[in-house]
Amino acid sequence: MPDGASALQLVFGGDPALYAIVGLSLYVSVSAVALAALVALPWGAFLALTHFPGRTFIVVLINAFMGLPPVVVGLAVYLLLSRSGPLGSLGILFTPKAMILAQALLVMPIIAALTRQTIEDLWAEYREELTALRVTPARRVATLLWDARFSLTTTLLAGFGRAAAEVGTVMIVGGNIDGFTRTMTTAIALETSKGDLPLAMGLGLVLIVLIVGVNALAWGARRIGEVRAG
Repeated sequence: MPDGASALQLVFGGDPALYAIVGLSLYVSVSAVALAALVALPWGAFLALTHFPGRTFIVVLINAFMGLPPVVVGLAVYLLLSRSGPLGSLGILFTPKAMILAQALLVMPIIAALTRQTIEDLWAEYREELTALRVTPARRVATLLWDARFSLTTTLLAGFGRAAAEVGTVMIVGGNIDGFTRTMTTAIALETSKGDLPLAMGLGLVLIVLIVGVNALAWGARRIGEVRAG
């Protein structure tokens, strides 16, 4: 199969264009997950440990946003960053920064919802002990987040997997500009439509290996957590 052989040659031959696309994709997705985690981890823990009017509605809303269509997120970020939008003065539309923001908003509900469930289960186990020690709410959040670090690593990897495989959101806010905002998923879509199958297949191979690797890391983190807990 000539196309398959050419794809392998691009991957293992260190094709500069291919690896530039892979590098940008990793940079955007890792940055997006890190940005989302800064908000979603403490917010999810806060929801797990507190009760206030409207909490149930917020939890339901976050769970619903886990299945939010990516193109809707992309459209919302586009409107925010466009010249007539409230954040248009930043001038970051069609840049990697816009793509990071869009992906962060996309994975934030996933990380927050899974964190809330993890911390809620852990709180049921440690409630009496932490209450007896009169641990402050902030210390409770920090303690439980640290204790659940292996499970939360799995959560972050799940968010990364969603971000890395995303195409609609980054296509809208990034513009799929060659050498600047072209990621693996947008390049695969474009190159396939152009008939450049070797590059599309090469990027697809790298993406599959990446997703399998992320899932393997998630499984390993979960196993380590189970062993430590046992």
